[in-house]
Amino acid sequence: MASIEQKIENLIEPIIQKIGYELYDVEYAKEGKNYFLRIFIDNEKGINLDDCEKVNDAINDILDEKNYIKEQYFLEVSSPGIERLLRKEKHLKQNIGKQINIKLFKKDEKGQKEYIGELKTFNEQNISIEQSEKNEKTIKIIERKNISQIKTIYNW
Repeated sequence: MASIEQKIENLIEPIIQKIGYELYDVEYAKEGKNYFLRIFIDNEKGINLDDCEKVNDAINDILDEKNYIKEQYFLEVSSPGIERLLRKEKHLKQNIGKQINIKLFKKDEKGQKEYIGELKTFNEQNISIEQSEKNEKTIKIIERKNISQIKTIYNW
């Protein structure tokens, strides 16, 4: 059975594409006592408030009509931002060769809970990054089951 996020993605992606945007991600989360449905959109020109409003207006009625979410929730439409979460295979694929930040659920055997490096490869079980320390490059392989979050790094 598809998750709520997947059902909503399948429902709204064609609508969002039709009006000129890419659906980057869908996130449904409970924070405190409130539920949030977050729709992240993107395009080559970037995203501004008018873009978010346009997408919100385009999907709001169909979300209400399909009623996939039974609880009251807040709908948020936004850009994925400069430092983006990488939750899907397509996100990882788009970021091979780029700097990423990986956070673990708990400290590993080296006592670390966070790694930064260049994304080299990934599969269902592992992600490998190249790290540079003292002019020496090493490959770190991290099991995906231990990863709590992966995001891109923007060098300011």
